[in-house]
Amino acid sequence: MNNNRSLNIVVAEASVIIRCGLSVVLKRLPNMDVHPVEVTSAEALSNYANMHQPDVIIINPTFDGGFNPTVFKAAHACLGQTRYVALLSSVITNNQLKEYDDHFSICDELDVIASKLYNLTHIQEEEAEKGNDAETLSQREKEIITCVVKGMTNKAIADKLYLSIHTVITHRRNIARKLQIHSPAGLTIYAIVNKLVELSDIKDNL
Repeated sequence: MNNNRSLNIVVAEASVIIRCGLSVVLKRLPNMDVHPVEVTSAEALSNYANMHQPDVIIINPTFDGGFNPTVFKAAHACLGQTRYVALLSSVITNNQLKEYDDHFSICDELDVIASKLYNLTHIQEEEAEKGNDAETLSQREKEIITCVVKGMTNKAIADKLYLSIHTVITHRRNIARKLQIHSPAGLTIYAIVNKLVELSDIKDNL
């Protein structure tokens, strides 16, 4: 899958400062082609969602008197692949967040926002292309294993694959969970057995 595929993201927030500021931030995310659309009312959100089926809706849980993802999803069945992200600009309880797929805070750095969007869209689609098998490694995870067994640092891997360090760390955590392998030596054996690398590629690191 292409990292740079276009993402259609709706920003639903009453505050013009927060709404416009987040749109600017989204456009600056590295290795992502994000097209944010700003909406200021529940009616505008509903109309846009029906017409364009956005990839992600970033919304203040208090938007337009209170937003309920469950009710919205039921009223917009066509948005089966849309992900809902709570935009935290005020005090929100965990109970209000439980229906969301993730959340952003106005204090989040670019890498954190990029990583969350990546995990919500990119990784999910990679796994869907492989039959939604949660325990199947994605192509990106295989690339990272190859880099790890060659002795590359997280920073070097991030630079090579055009990812943030935070995203590389997230991938490594997912790899460890899926394979139940928690050491470079274990990953090396896995990579050789599964023909991800040749022995000659890693002999200097053994």
